[in-house]
Amino acid sequence: MGLFEPLSLRDVAFRNRIAVSPMCQYSSVDGFVSSWHLVHLGSRAVGGAGTVVLEASAVVPEGRISPADLGIWSDAHIEGLAPIARLLSQHGAVPAIQLAHAGRKASTAAPWVGTGVVAPGDGGWEAVAPSPLQFAARYPMPRALSLAELPGVVRSFAEAARRSLEAGFRVIEIHAAHGYLLHSFLSPLSNQRTDQYGGSFEGRTRLLLEVVAAIRVVWPDRLPLFVRISATDYAEGGWDLEQSIELARRLHGAGVDLIDCSSGGNVSGVRIPLGSGYQTAFAERIRREALVPTAAVGMITDPAQADHIIRTGQADLVMLARELLRDPYWPLRAAKALGVVTSWPVQYLRAAPSGSVAR
Repeated sequence: MGLFEPLSLRDVAFRNRIAVSPMCQYSSVDGFVSSWHLVHLGSRAVGGAGTVVLEASAVVPEGRISPADLGIWSDAHIEGLAPIARLLSQHGAVPAIQLAHAGRKASTAAPWVGTGVVAPGDGGWEAVAPSPLQFAARYPMPRALSLAELPGVVRSFAEAARRSLEAGFRVIEIHAAHGYLLHSFLSPLSNQRTDQYGGSFEGRTRLLLEVVAAIRVVWPDRLPLFVRISATDYAEGGWDLEQSIELARRLHGAGVDLIDCSSGGNVSGVRIPLGSGYQTAFAERIRREALVPTAAVGMITDPAQADHIIRTGQADLVMLARELLRDPYWPLRAAKALGVVTSWPVQYLRAAPSGSVAR
């Protein structure tokens, strides 16, 4: 079993184990897709990825990281998203979308615009969180969500899942990583609530499990559901790998088919041991101990490296991010490097290396 072996989850077949990781493009107005999204995402499907995951798509307007983020909080967003899902499918990639709420890291500027809070008068909004704890000095001071507001958060994810289905997506990934709302509920460093959504492991995981349950009501049994987590906060007293393993067990039992294993993002100023494939060990342990399929992500750039992750059972899927920004056709190049015969778009056959194309 290698990088170019098909993968089946529920009734969905992925042509290979290469996934385009969700990456914010900061190219939306009022949450709507633009022509940039169609070209950017379509090129990765043409490039041979097994699945393309749309960027973090906010389930409510105040769930955006920046005013330029993609959204799926309104039925009006479906019309623009549907052609993207169709295009990805037409070129052999499973269309997927990440549903997200930025929580206390919301209402900030797009990276090339600057850093810091976008004030309400400049198009920003009030950030919300489990507790009124600021992520860092250049981030907003959030308001703690009341107990009465939490069912609305759950409903917003379920409604976004319904819209995703109507738009033609075949995989949903719930974003519960990187310090955004659902991750901030998981970690005791950001969740200091004293009600049933805080305190114990059961309390801190309650909101995410309720979101999963609500999505599974509207998301068909035939279609897979992923969850992205940060396996550790890299901080004493925070969310850690042992808790992630137990959470993965419970998520799998609740109908989640794959855990996308990232890390960090919830505590500022921590030391993260960056390096080639630095998060793959999280995917391997969660896969082995929670008995759930996983995805490895983080500084995976070399075809042999990605193939080794799959062949050695460290993960079932490899998520590539910046490497696929540098090279949308990385999967085709990887197939050649690994000596694998694969399909090329018919429009590009004249450029295909001899002996590398499936007929």
